Amino acid sequence: MNVYQKLNEARLKFHKKPLKKSGYNKFANYTYFELGDFVLPALEIFNEVGLTSVIRFGIDEAVMEIVNNEKPEEKILFTSPMSSAALKGCHEVQNLGAVQTYLTRYLFVSVFHIIQHDALDATTGSDKKTIKPTDGMIVSKDREHIIADVAIAIADRINADDLIGAYEEYLGIHDQEEKVALWALLPSNVRSALKKHGESLK
Repeated sequence: MNVYQKLNEARLKFHKKPLKKSGYNKFANYTYFELGDFVLPALEIFNEVGLTSVIRFGIDEAVMEIVNNEKPEEKILFTSPMSSAALKGCHEVQNLGAVQTYLTRYLFVSVFHIIQHDALDATTGSDKKTIKPTDGMIVSKDREHIIADVAIAIADRINADDLIGAYEEYLGIHDQEEKVALWALLPSNVRSALKKHGESLK
């Protein structure tokens, strides 16, 4: 099998496994998969089908290579922009470790098509909802999922007591209509925390 066929087989095997979500976001009231919930099953499946994952962190992006063990020249690349963290009481190396852990989790989520229904439902009310924060303002379907992911990331960071990181996630959305849509997805206590932090910077 080529690397694409093996990856499809790995995904099928992965989604047949009974996995338990150990992460809990108290602000938006949903459970989610932490890295430790699925990394070992994922690696076991890679071993079964003959794949190896290699993660590299650069200045601008993180990359996960999925390599065919039988034909190492066959690779699939998954990428994510690099981010930053500002956890309270942590020095720079600890914040770097937090960023790498977050990105490793998100890369595995992408590789295995891990769908966080509870997280999406908690921020949008339904994973099928079309975002229409006000009349005449409609976010495209392609951007809806990105906005929902950012909303989840903001709630996750606040849940981890990383208000600065949450505010940076919010500022990462530049389009005004998308920013309104994002604001509509956030729980009221998260909005309040972001608003107070923003006012403290003025």
